[in-house]
Amino acid sequence: MDMDSVECLSLPDAAMDVDDVDGHPHHAHLGLPLHPAHLPSAGAGRAFPKVNAGAGGAGAAGAGVAGAAGAGGGPPATSVHELLECPVCTNSMFPPIHQCQNGHTLCSTCKARVHNRCPTCRQELGDIRCLALEKVAESLELPCKYCSLGCPEIFPYYSKIKHEAQCSFRPYNCPYAGSECAVAGDIPFLVAHLRDDHKVDMHSGCTFNHRYVKSNPREVENATWMLTVFHCFGQYFCLHFEAFQLGMAPVYMAFLRFMGDENEARNYTYSLEVGGNGRKMVWEGTPRSIRDSHRKVRDSHDGLIIQRNMALFFSGGDRKELKLRVTGRIWKEQTNPDGACIPNLCS
Repeated sequence: MDMDSVECLSLPDAAMDVDDVDGHPHHAHLGLPLHPAHLPSAGAGRAFPKVNAGAGGAGAAGAGVAGAAGAGGGPPATSVHELLECPVCTNSMFPPIHQCQNGHTLCSTCKARVHNRCPTCRQELGDIRCLALEKVAESLELPCKYCSLGCPEIFPYYSKIKHEAQCSFRPYNCPYAGSECAVAGDIPFLVAHLRDDHKVDMHSGCTFNHRYVKSNPREVENATWMLTVFHCFGQYFCLHFEAFQLGMAPVYMAFLRFMGDENEARNYTYSLEVGGNGRKMVWEGTPRSIRDSHRKVRDSHDGLIIQRNMALFFSGGDRKELKLRVTGRIWKEQTNPDGACIPNLCS
């Protein structure tokens, strides 16, 4: 979407008119640190079982796996986890694990990428398997890589990757819409990132009343307005408003995303309402988790969709300027002593 041509405005609960503003500036995005490439000489710095690295040949690899402390009772040379790291892509290696005649290993995916040449010594790889390292992999149980973020689980080596793809402690991607932001982290970190780096509107409370303004709406078919973040029930919610083409029809769409997992999101309900000239449209639904990208939610049409002509009708006047007021609320379903569900609005 072209953010430079978008005039965007999001207001708090006060029902006040605001003029158009020029497209908001792009803010600097923070990148995740790159994972260091695996090097055979890397020192042991991870909390995994330690072993000697061994030198040369399949037998040396096996000796490295089985070895104890170094000569003189010193610390082991490397860890099993490091031995199972592919030196090309740094991902964990799964059988078949390949090696050259000098004992350098790499994963099967990278074997094709390096054109059958060892990336370490440039010898031809052939079809030698490192059976010793494959056996070690089968016997390992390792903690989830998100253990530092709170995951307590330990898995067999072959189950670890599958778990990590769905781990509830894995970082969330930045929910900012309108530009690609590579930042990821836990919810408190992302809230600070949205506030400090993207300069989004931050509000407290479970009701809202926003006015979205655009002076030349018929000239803009794809646009994203500034994200708004709400804090209520001890949680954070992101309100999105976008213009795009639905088939051949220009439309506007408003929807809410929950800053947390999908299971938690199901505890909440929200409603959106637009109207004018004696007419109104209402949407009610469950907020989607930010695990789903804003584009995925938009393309699934899971929100309040307003045809452009209807939005201009709601705006009043000569219908040449968008002045669309979107009101809404967020609530949490609770069960009373009789077993009936009642909405709980935040104070």
